[in-house]
Amino acid sequence: MSSIIRHMQKNDIISVQEIAKMSWHQTYEGIIPHEVQDRFLQTAYSRDRLLSRLENSLFLVAILEESIVGFANFSNVVDGEAELFSLYLLPETQGKGIGTALLQEGIKMLPDLTSLLVCVEKENTIGMNFYHAKGFKKIEEFDELFDGHLLKTVKLGLTLTA
Repeated sequence: MSSIIRHMQKNDIISVQEIAKMSWHQTYEGIIPHEVQDRFLQTAYSRDRLLSRLENSLFLVAILEESIVGFANFSNVVDGEAELFSLYLLPETQGKGIGTALLQEGIKMLPDLTSLLVCVEKENTIGMNFYHAKGFKKIEEFDELFDGHLLKTVKLGLTLTA
């Protein structure tokens, strides 16, 4: 089952919002309270914020059987380094190589990239396992206040060789 990866378009916003909500609720169940998740999602995935991210950063979507099933958002490259802001898939499509395809396509599209960073919530075992399997290594761990809720965040890095 191969997915198609392409740049997000304006008419993809509602699908991206739905995927963000479903994957956040599944990923952070028992880690981040629902009301904190909902407040974050309303802000970070508002139409205006997504339009801004679409215009100012690399935002990709994954399509499977004509439906959007996931997305990835990367920062621009500064001095060889970029950050993966988000990579989320519909829960039922995880483990099928779609996340890997999004990650690889994003890396290909970022010019002069030598290092990719990502911050992962420590208890997000699916995310942690995914990034470790792709060769990301732990750089640091820190506590982060997320809308008044304390999170343990792990910063991971992937060094890319030309």
